[in-house]
Amino acid sequence: MRLLVVEDALSLAEVLAEGLRDQGMAVDLAHDGLSAATKLDLNAYDVVVLDRDLPGIHGDTLCQMITDHDDRPMVLMLTAAGSPADRVSGLTQGADDYLAKPFHFPELVLRVRALARRRPAARPRTLRAAGIELDPLRRTATRDGRRLDLSVKEFAVLEALLRAGPAFLSAEALLQQVWDEHADPFTNTVAVTIGRLRRKLGGPPIITTTPGVGYRVTDPDDAP
Repeated sequence: MRLLVVEDALSLAEVLAEGLRDQGMAVDLAHDGLSAATKLDLNAYDVVVLDRDLPGIHGDTLCQMITDHDDRPMVLMLTAAGSPADRVSGLTQGADDYLAKPFHFPELVLRVRALARRRPAARPRTLRAAGIELDPLRRTATRDGRRLDLSVKEFAVLEALLRAGPAFLSAEALLQQVWDEHADPFTNTVAVTIGRLRRKLGGPPIITTTPGVGYRVTDPDDAP
């Protein structure tokens, strides 16, 4: 899952980004409306966590710009203005959810995950393929009933592969979905993470690689 956090309070933005990354999400940051609009033009996001009072382009205007696009991300509006009238006003701008500051971080995480599941292109909550069952909300994954002890990035890579299946995902696509805009496109971090994930999944192998194309999850029982 890839998020854009738009927050002009630098310390809060960093705390949010660090906490969401710890939950296995790829997070980009923008501190004003103009830079947020640029990132939205360049990258595909699942959810935008949007502060309402922004310099450059106001959060209300940015929210309206987002909702005007097809295949848009979901918007969770964050603001210190939390009265019922403020909530109605924010939702009227096109926000999909509204959370007043101060808030409890676990609630923010649950709301972000709920919004991602509500996207029109989102898949069912539990992902299943090749004996794997993965629940992004509960952060659990099993293979043939055996619980998998995965790191945050290993879990996120497996989730991305399951969501893409049966299609391939290139290393570049995995970098975009699982890491963030600061990831080095020339790094071997994807290959290293895939290697660790394969070892934890055990045999028979279910993650196949096609050079120049990418990775995908395949069921050994379907092999010719």
